[in-house]
Amino acid sequence: MMDFNSILTFLRPELSLLAVIIILLLYDLCASEKGKKHFQTVAYVLFGAHTLWSFCLVPDGELFGGMFVTSKMASLVKAILSVATFIVLLQANNSLKKEDSSFKTGEFYMLTLSTLFGMYIMISSGNFLIFYLGLETASIPMACLAAFDKYKHNSAEAGAKYILTAALSSGVMLYGISMIYGTCGTVYFEDIPFLLDMSALQVFGVVLFMAGMGFKISLVPFHLWTAGVYQGAPTPVTAYLSVVSKGAASFVFMVVLFKVFAPMAAVWRDLLYGIIIVTITVANLFAIRQNNIKRFFAFSSISQAGYIMLAVMAGTAQGMTSLVYYVLIYVLSNLAAFGVISAIEDRTGKVHISDYNGLYSTNPRMAIAMMLALFSLGGIPPFAGFFSKFFIFAAAASQGYYILVLIALVNTVISLYYYLLVVKAMFINKSEAPVPYFKSDSPVKLSLVICIAGVFLAGIASCIYDGISAFGFGM
Repeated sequence: MMDFNSILTFLRPELSLLAVIIILLLYDLCASEKGKKHFQTVAYVLFGAHTLWSFCLVPDGELFGGMFVTSKMASLVKAILSVATFIVLLQANNSLKKEDSSFKTGEFYMLTLSTLFGMYIMISSGNFLIFYLGLETASIPMACLAAFDKYKHNSAEAGAKYILTAALSSGVMLYGISMIYGTCGTVYFEDIPFLLDMSALQVFGVVLFMAGMGFKISLVPFHLWTAGVYQGAPTPVTAYLSVVSKGAASFVFMVVLFKVFAPMAAVWRDLLYGIIIVTITVANLFAIRQNNIKRFFAFSSISQAGYIMLAVMAGTAQGMTSLVYYVLIYVLSNLAAFGVISAIEDRTGKVHISDYNGLYSTNPRMAIAMMLALFSLGGIPPFAGFFSKFFIFAAAASQGYYILVLIALVNTVISLYYYLLVVKAMFINKSEAPVPYFKSDSPVKLSLVICIAGVFLAGIASCIYDGISAFGFGM
């Protein structure tokens, strides 16, 4: 029987985050103009405390008749997403100080944390109804964030693109879920596997569900919204979309395929096999052609999503561990890069790769931070990105997907090439008007220190992978 203590135990991350949201909302509404100047400091302290507390993992259990299910692995993913969100908030410090943004700092925090709350719910969902509610809770505020710079045409366009594609993908997914419900008579994850009979309607339902999630994760051919939204959205929002949203969706996608559609693995594995190949290859080829740094990282993130799906193909506890570990490393590496991009854009407004020519001569620390992030994303040893890719490839290879792993390895070489193009621009190319020297604010410096330290330590410290492995599960 569910009691109050169970609610406090199993809903601890959600209740903690909700408390932070309510306190910040009241502070923003009630504080004087002088008090509002300290809003970000208060937010850092509160959310930082929440982030640290989220690493006190919630035990396995369920609430509300199985609608809300907790596990230590899900709790760990929530903690990783909280760390990523904290870093994004640090990196948003400069942009929120601008004249056209300072008056809506509170709105930015409310929308960002509300999105994270939706992801929390989605991760712990025990049926498709709660899953869908969590997904929409995460998606709708995200559209507002994409259009946050409402006076900029690109930002308004990004918001419109995101809400339209999100609505389309949600509709497609909901249609697929309705087919599963129509044939099984239940939306509970635990019950559905025993009711699957591989009928045409169920197969079509799984295909539509995968298509809907493909939009959220930015898998080819469901990626068409990604580059435009990444380019138009404010840079901190782009960073948030590329790591937090993608990480949460990837984990939930894997859990649903493992828990719910395991009897239909032959169907979704064949589909996913082709999607992975196309996603990694197409994204890498398009990334080479980009000059806008945010569009460049948009296609980079699409490619990274393809690598993440290799863990899903494995379908084992090793695959689950590799996915969560990969998401952790991807969060640190990508946010390190976006920290540099955000700092340069806030100071100079420059967002093209050619603008980074000669960056090392004027801002060596920024150039080195970007280089280390790109080396990790490219999978160069001894950075953490090398180990994350190694474990992903090992998980897929253990299940006999040797050709798929080989194709992914070839594409890794391609990705390394276009990452090195940025490094070449910073360290080798000359510019008559390079980015001038500037000093970053303390929150931005702290975010870069956290990310770069993580890029080194997460790969070297084997205890991190082993710790994640203790909570892994498969089909």
